Amino acid sequence: MRAQSSATTVPAIAVPAARDGRGLGTLQAALGVIAFSLTFPATAWGLEGFGPWSLVAVRSVLAALIAGGCLLAVGAPPGERSRAWWRVSPPARHHWPGLAVVGAGVVLGFPMLTTLALQTSTTAHAAVVVGLLPLTTALLSALRVGSRPSRTFWVAALAGAAAVVAFTVQQSGGALSTADLYLFAALLVCAAGYTEGGRLARVMPGWQVIGWALLLCLPLTVPTAVIALTVEPVTLTAHSVTGLLWVAAGSQFLGLIVWYRGMAAIGIPKASQLQLAQPLLTLVWSVLLLNEQLPVAAPLTAAAVLVCIAVTQRVRG
Repeated sequence: MRAQSSATTVPAIAVPAARDGRGLGTLQAALGVIAFSLTFPATAWGLEGFGPWSLVAVRSVLAALIAGGCLLAVGAPPGERSRAWWRVSPPARHHWPGLAVVGAGVVLGFPMLTTLALQTSTTAHAAVVVGLLPLTTALLSALRVGSRPSRTFWVAALAGAAAVVAFTVQQSGGALSTADLYLFAALLVCAAGYTEGGRLARVMPGWQVIGWALLLCLPLTVPTAVIALTVEPVTLTAHSVTGLLWVAAGSQFLGLIVWYRGMAAIGIPKASQLQLAQPLLTLVWSVLLLNEQLPVAAPLTAAAVLVCIAVTQRVRG
């Protein structure tokens, strides 16, 4: 009788705990989306004082310094943090290829390609990349991780992506620019980095995933930063410095920490669909920070996207 009683009480405790975990994971992924939505406006600010290569390289180096400090501090026993550098355990050897994909995708590829695109493209047009990114990430997740979302999930995801793409293309006039090649390439490499990072975040903390990926890229980012700063002109203004600091600390590190934690908690496909709201948030920031005009169609598109997000978060599978 005692065994039967204890067995019947387990589901009542485990189910709410699982729901709380999914709720926290959704919140973390949403915070990541908010952080990412500021990336394009912050990049536009950064380009006011830095060249594209300088901005990307310096942001990666700064983010790596923050990540390295966190790895040293957390990896050290209490009271021994001044002698902690040799106590930090690196990831297992079989994790390094995945970290290389994360580094190539979200540390180097996406920032560089979108920064080059923003030299000749508006933030609204560049948001096309973000509009397609959730669907691309879900597709790569199905191929790489083996996730199999339901048919309802795919219908809602396609509808949300179509709404966002139609909106952003319409706002950019429907014309293709030379920046589109950069944007489409950025879409692919970022989706690969998100998928691999979400997979790794299941077996190691999300902040360590992006932290080690940033450190892995240092042999490339440090020389690039030194060379770019000597070649490209630099003008330190409030906008350029603020933009650089945000893309380094917010977009490149803190945002990715909560993003990967959220992906690990609720799954890569569901987390990726939260990014359907990112282009619309970017437009709001563009109005507030770059003095761009908010399109009339934005509220209607936002409502449609929120419905699609709600469906993808509620369906199982």
